[in-house]
Amino acid sequence: MPRQKPLSLYRNIGIIAHIDAGKTTTTERVLYYTGKKHQIVDVHDTKDGKGSTTTDYLEQERKRGITIQSAAVSTEWKGHQINVIDTPGHVDFTIEVNRSLRVLDGAVVVFDGVAGVEPQTETNWRLADQYNVPRMCYINKMDRIGANFKHAVEGIKNRLGANALLCQVPLGSHDEFIGMADLVAGVAYVWQGDDKDSTWESIPLDQVASHPKCQFTAAGDREWVANLVKLHEETIERALEMDDEAFDKLLHAGDVETFVKSSDFSMDLLKKAIRKGCVSGKLVPVFCGSSYRNKGVQQLLDAVVDYMPYPGENGGIALVDEDGHVVGEQGVVDEAPARLLAFKVINDQFGSLTFCRIYSGVIKKGDTLQNVTRGKKERIGRIVEVQANATKDIEEVRAGDICAFVSLKETETGDSLTDPAHPVLLERMRFPDPVISVAVEPKNRNDIDKLSTALYKMVKADPSLKLEVDKETGETVLKGMGELHLEITIDRMRTELGVDASMGKPRVSFREAFGKTVEHTYTHKKQSGGSGQFAEVKVIFERGEPGSGVVFSDEIVGGRVPREYIPAVEHAITVESREGQVAGYEVLDFKARLVDGKYHDVDSSALAFEIAGKACFREAHKLSNPKLLEPVMKLEVVTEADYLGDVIGDINRRRGSVSDQGQRGTNAFVQGFVPLAEMFGYINFLRSATSGRGTFTMEFDHYEEVPASMVAKLMEKEGAK
Repeated sequence: MPRQKPLSLYRNIGIIAHIDAGKTTTTERVLYYTGKKHQIVDVHDTKDGKGSTTTDYLEQERKRGITIQSAAVSTEWKGHQINVIDTPGHVDFTIEVNRSLRVLDGAVVVFDGVAGVEPQTETNWRLADQYNVPRMCYINKMDRIGANFKHAVEGIKNRLGANALLCQVPLGSHDEFIGMADLVAGVAYVWQGDDKDSTWESIPLDQVASHPKCQFTAAGDREWVANLVKLHEETIERALEMDDEAFDKLLHAGDVETFVKSSDFSMDLLKKAIRKGCVSGKLVPVFCGSSYRNKGVQQLLDAVVDYMPYPGENGGIALVDEDGHVVGEQGVVDEAPARLLAFKVINDQFGSLTFCRIYSGVIKKGDTLQNVTRGKKERIGRIVEVQANATKDIEEVRAGDICAFVSLKETETGDSLTDPAHPVLLERMRFPDPVISVAVEPKNRNDIDKLSTALYKMVKADPSLKLEVDKETGETVLKGMGELHLEITIDRMRTELGVDASMGKPRVSFREAFGKTVEHTYTHKKQSGGSGQFAEVKVIFERGEPGSGVVFSDEIVGGRVPREYIPAVEHAITVESREGQVAGYEVLDFKARLVDGKYHDVDSSALAFEIAGKACFREAHKLSNPKLLEPVMKLEVVTEADYLGDVIGDINRRRGSVSDQGQRGTNAFVQGFVPLAEMFGYINFLRSATSGRGTFTMEFDHYEEVPASMVAKLMEKEGAK
């Protein structure tokens, strides 16, 4: 079956933001206005558990009123197919944003008009930078008390470093918010009401100031109206800078006003220049509205069609070798071997759904694909188009599509699937390491096997979870990104997989480091009749820079250790570094320099050198006066100014430090760094200290040395859990 729509009519976009900026509310309006659903469900109407928004369908999402996992929906707008992924805003679920951005062609970043740029916005923005995803900004909630468009735009420019292009500015704010002025089209849109089917009136920009509905009380709102014509000209000039030919025409005309009236100017020319800047990442178009009040969503959809890239417009996906080095690029075309990336796996009691982004080729039901990452073959049984929690069977998928395959046996998040005749690895995703762990056990002793299966399925679906068995206690330990992350994982096992489990107290993932440079020689000798074992290694261990990892350096000269035994020493040190000498935690960031050694023609072997390498590491780590490292979290608290003193005092009591504080809208904020070990149950303190008005966000920042006086106390606390 030939392609039904050209690639240029596809848009794969994500909606990303800080928690509570209005992503899910915006997605609900997008689905309503594109005709995908006939009623709107608001997030605050779902907490009784009786209804749900389209993309927040999990029981845990309805109860908490937050998005936990990214959900995909497909819809159409003005002849274009738009695949939308609504992502979580909570820091514990950054993994969902990470894997969504990896496969999307563009992103709409939603901002709270009161708070502006918030911590998770910055995290998501950095992820989008990492994957080179073009963005547009939508400043939402302009109807709220304290909404400040200027403050939000300044945050986008200064805190995110974006080259923001004002495509719209608001008309009014708070209860006077009536619409927005379109600085591209040169008209203002004034809504007749707040209901979902309300219409708007279009007014030329030079007539807005005299319009009876635009006589605002706030000075800031009046200032926007007074400068509309000037802002319109600035937007045109800055947009045309993106296209050399168009900008030359502007320079030839002399000024923007003359150029706009000339035959050389057209709306298509202007939109083409903005699109060029947006797709290349040189410009970030900025829009505004109030999704809850049903203002601005249709215009946002127009902008997605006009300015967001179609699949492949911004380049294909990198092809890599086994070591991750780029060896080529796969463009987004049908006429090529099938190549796709699995970016998400969802499990339930009835099987699994593997979400994939198709980069090239055509895949039909019954085809066999090679999982290059795992060296296994997968047969494609059912292909489905996903609408959040509903699916629709389809016969084939093509380059640029996002779809799901039902019940693939071997495929996990990040795996490359390709035509078996043309195997190649696609660039993998990068996932953060977990920072917190809990012991997990079944509530019913008969469910031990069911628990193991359920935990395996959850870990397979979420790469930011890790599972291991504590060697000393035999407990099953689940590691994740935060308390909420682990709590929801356990709850989802109950609701989705029918396994009830109880969770121990959270534990911190400490690390260890070398205290100083150590040069150490270890000789392994064993003689018990027949051929023995002999190996001697001399290694210099040096503390590395944070984030440098384990670096092994072979500095043997003159064949003092034969070449074939050196990999055994490297392997031994790497393996042994997973268990340090302070408290058995992984040892981070050091360089091991193998400088000398001895061997025996008969008694030496790779095994002997591996034993010597392990023992040399253990003894050297002990001799170096090793340090314990703890995860330090970046914390932001937002509350009323009256409570700020108590919050700052508490941060200091928790061995934290304050890095910044100030005013954001009507609230005050304080930012700082606090050890994770001191942050368990912080929400209870914050609710009590701020009468329930304070909120906080926390994400892992770096590892830091634990003060010597605190080591014994922390280890005692960990041992008691």
